[in-house]
Amino acid sequence: MRVAGGSGRGRRVAEALVLPLVVAGALGAAGAASFGAGGGWWGRRGGDGARADARAARDAAQQAFYEVDSAQREVRLAVETVRSVGESATARRAVADFEAISGRVDQVTVNYLAALDAHDLDADELESGAAAQAKRRLEDVKGQLGSALAELNDFLRKLQPSVEQAESQLIRVTPAVEQAKRALLGASNALDAARGAGLRADELAARLAELAPELGRLNEGVAGHGVPATLERAERVRERAEALAAEAGQLPERAREIDRRVASLRTRIQALETKAGTVDPALSELRRRFSAACWQDLQRVPDQVLETGRAAEAKLAEAARARDEQRWADATAALGTVRALLDTADGSVVAVNDRLRQLNEVQHDPHKEIERARFALRDAQRLAMAGRHAPDPRHAGPLDAAVARLDRAVAELEAAGRHPDYWRFLTELAAVRETAANVVELIRDDLGGGHR
Repeated sequence: MRVAGGSGRGRRVAEALVLPLVVAGALGAAGAASFGAGGGWWGRRGGDGARADARAARDAAQQAFYEVDSAQREVRLAVETVRSVGESATARRAVADFEAISGRVDQVTVNYLAALDAHDLDADELESGAAAQAKRRLEDVKGQLGSALAELNDFLRKLQPSVEQAESQLIRVTPAVEQAKRALLGASNALDAARGAGLRADELAARLAELAPELGRLNEGVAGHGVPATLERAERVRERAEALAAEAGQLPERAREIDRRVASLRTRIQALETKAGTVDPALSELRRRFSAACWQDLQRVPDQVLETGRAAEAKLAEAARARDEQRWADATAALGTVRALLDTADGSVVAVNDRLRQLNEVQHDPHKEIERARFALRDAQRLAMAGRHAPDPRHAGPLDAAVARLDRAVAELEAAGRHPDYWRFLTELAAVRETAANVVELIRDDLGGGHR
């Protein structure tokens, strides 16, 4: 179109009119590209709101998941605490119930993870409808997580008395294990001290080495062995280690004591040789002055004393070797045998000399032994009649028999002539006194027991 009045001015006016239309068209195209199907700026604002709501639901579900996970770990620890004190019915029930609850929690966890993976809430192309769907799904799984948390907390509350009881036992474990370890250290130190004094203590060292596996088991804790077994093992280790330490500490004194006993028994063997020299003269006098019945049971005493003395010497040498080799138990046993042999030999020597003394006494005055026996019988008879008109037959019978035995022994002695059997006479009177003593004891037992 041509404009009157000049072509240049008309062209500028036309450009001015056309430019706003071009710009408006460009802006419209850009807006359509930017806002998409939403139809303008209001569509973008609505999509951002749905996305924000979905993200808020995601954060809430995530927080609920963390709470459930924490509660599940706490409950698992409580169950393990209860189980650690032993396989009781309570522990087995707690484990079974927790496994059932954990199965339900695991399913809720699967649902939660699936809800998270269903939509990428951080994607720019997420539509508002998808965001709304994600929100609903996350809110639903949050509710499931809340129910799981409530179930876990309720289970933990009901389990709490058993947990407290188990914890009271667990508190004992650490001190017990520490005491066992201190006892082992003490035993090791005592063993080192004994070795420093020149004592090998091989047997103690072997016993200490046997405790090493027990220490390893103690270090494994209650998880693998339980509280009762751990406490029992700790106590056993402590007692054995303390016993080892005590024995190691006593070794120097034990060695000195064995040395003293060796020296003392060696002196006794030497003294036995001197005592044995009195046997032959005593036997000779017995043979010369008394009938064979008075001494024939003593005929082998000299040989027996000689044999016993030699056996004692050999055993003492064995004890000394065991002492030098630090075989303490063997040394102690050998010394005990030496002492028993010497006691036997000493007894045989004493028996010969006592026999001669007793026979001399009764030969000189047999009435003294007779009166001793009669006094014992009269004393028993008086006690048997105390508070009674007639004696108890259980008392009277033995006493009457003893009186008759005494009378026979006296009659045999008087009828024997020049060579009476004084030893039989002494033996019979000793039996009479023993009978009287037995009756007295029986009466006193009856009185003490309220016998009627």
